[in-house]
Amino acid sequence: MTRSLPTVKLYTRPDCHLCDEARRELEAMRRAGQLFVLVEVDIDGDDELLRRHLERIPVIELDGEEVSALGLDEDALRTRLATVSG
Repeated sequence: MTRSLPTVKLYTRPDCHLCDEARRELEAMRRAGQLFVLVEVDIDGDDELLRRHLERIPVIELDGEEVSALGLDEDALRTRLATVSG
């Protein structure tokens, strides 16, 4: 059976320089061989997400669980990816 790749979700919004930086870092991790699907979510389109994350973006989740906020904690993400990747 084929195992699906873990999903990293990046909560963002327009004109967010920390979000842009987190996106670049996540893309660099993928180019370096880290396997995950990257999904970006613009919180401006959802009142609940906007309320929950406005002061904390970028927020990064792995398979639905928060890994970091206010930027990418690359070490924490790599550790969590290692546990879900087996």
